Amino acid sequence: MTAQAQAAQPSLRTTVRNPRRVSRSALLWTLYLHAPLTRQELVRHTELSATTVNAVIGELIAEGVVTEVESDPGAGVRRTRARLRLVPEHRYVIGVDIADTRVRVGLFDLARAQRAGVSYPLPSDGYDARIVVGHILTGLDAVVEAAGIPQGHIVGIGIGVSVTGWDAVPLEGLLRTGTALPLHIDSAAEAMGRAEMWFGAGRGVQHAVVALIGSGVGASVITHGASYRGATNSAGQWGHTTVQAGGRSCRCGARGCLEAYIGADAVLERFRQARRGRIAPGADKESAFAALLAAADTSTAAQRVLEEAAVYLGAGIANLVNLFNPQRIILGGWAGLLFGARMLPRIRETVAAQALRRPYAHTDIGLCGLGPHAVALGAAALPVRHFLTEGAQRAARRPATTPRGARTRAAPATRMPVP
Repeated sequence: MTAQAQAAQPSLRTTVRNPRRVSRSALLWTLYLHAPLTRQELVRHTELSATTVNAVIGELIAEGVVTEVESDPGAGVRRTRARLRLVPEHRYVIGVDIADTRVRVGLFDLARAQRAGVSYPLPSDGYDARIVVGHILTGLDAVVEAAGIPQGHIVGIGIGVSVTGWDAVPLEGLLRTGTALPLHIDSAAEAMGRAEMWFGAGRGVQHAVVALIGSGVGASVITHGASYRGATNSAGQWGHTTVQAGGRSCRCGARGCLEAYIGADAVLERFRQARRGRIAPGADKESAFAALLAAADTSTAAQRVLEEAAVYLGAGIANLVNLFNPQRIILGGWAGLLFGARMLPRIRETVAAQALRRPYAHTDIGLCGLGPHAVALGAAALPVRHFLTEGAQRAARRPATTPRGARTRAAPATRMPVP
C-alpha cells in the first residue's frame, strides 16, 4: 500500500479481525485517492492478492459503489484492462468553511466535484454564533436544492472553523436544531491541510506545512503523511509564535505574535497608520486587502507595508524550515493567496536569508493548489473518511437519514484526526 493510502487509513490497524471489511476499505480508499485504476494497479497499491481484489471489486460493482469507466488500450485488444473508480453519485457530502470573512457551504460527490455551493459574508465587527449557524443551515438547504440530490444520499457534514475564540461555542448543539446528519468538526487549518495533502499542492509529499492566512494565522504540520496534533489537539498555532519580543499587541493577549504582523487585519491597520488614518477602500476586508495590494504599484506607503509583512512572513516560514525540515510549505487562506501571488519572490528571499542552508535547499515554498474552496473540500473529506473506513458496508445496504428537518435520533458528532 502506498504511504499516502496508509496515512489516510489509520483505523484499519484496529479492525484486522474483519479481513473482508479491511479489504473493502483499503480498495475504496485507494480508488478515492488515485482512481481510475485497473485491478492490477489496485493489487500493487493495496498489496492485497489478485483473488481478493477481484472478489471485493465484484461486490462493490454489484452494490453500485464502484464502476468500470474505461479501458486501457495499451494492453492490446485481447488483454484490455478495465479501469475502476467510485460512482460519484453513490453518496454525497457537505463541506462548510467558517472563515473570518464569510461562511462557505459546498456539496461534493465522491469524485470530489462540487455540485453546488453558496457563500455568505460575515460582518467585520464580530462573529455571532447564531448568525453563523443560520448561514450554515440556510446553506444546507440551498446546496441540496440546487444540486437536486435524492434524499438519503448525503452521508454527513464536515465543518472547518477558523474563528479564534470559538472553543467554547456549542456549535454541534446549535446545528442540531436544524439537521440530523452526522457532524464532523475540525479546525480550518487542518481541513485545508487535509485537502492540499490529498488532492492539491501537497500531493505525494510526506513532510509539509500548510499555512492558512486570513485575519488569523494557523498551520497544519504534516510529518510522515500524518498531521501533528499535539497533546491537547492544539498544535499548529503558528500565528501565535513570537517574532518580536514585546512587539505589537495580538488579539490572543500576548505581544509580538506573528499574526500581529502578517494577519490581514494587522496589515490593513499598518496601511491605515501609514496613511494617517485613511483606510483602504473596499466593501469588506477581502476587497480592502485586494485594494492595498493593487495600490502598491503607485503608493510608497502600500509598498512599505507589504514589504514589512513579507519580511515577517519570511522569518516565520524560516522558523518552520529550521524546526520541522519540511519538503514543502504551502500558503493558503484568502489573504495568503492574495498576498503570496504578489509577494512570493520576496518571501522566498527572506526565507533563504533566515533559514539554515541545508533544510532550506530541500524545501519548496508555494501557494495552495485548491484555491478558496480548500477548507470546504477538506472538511467534506471527514464524512467521506468515515464512510469509506467505517460505513461503506452499511451505506451500501440501506439509505442514510434524510438530510434536513429529519427528527430521527441524531448521529453523534465525530472529530477525526487528519491522515
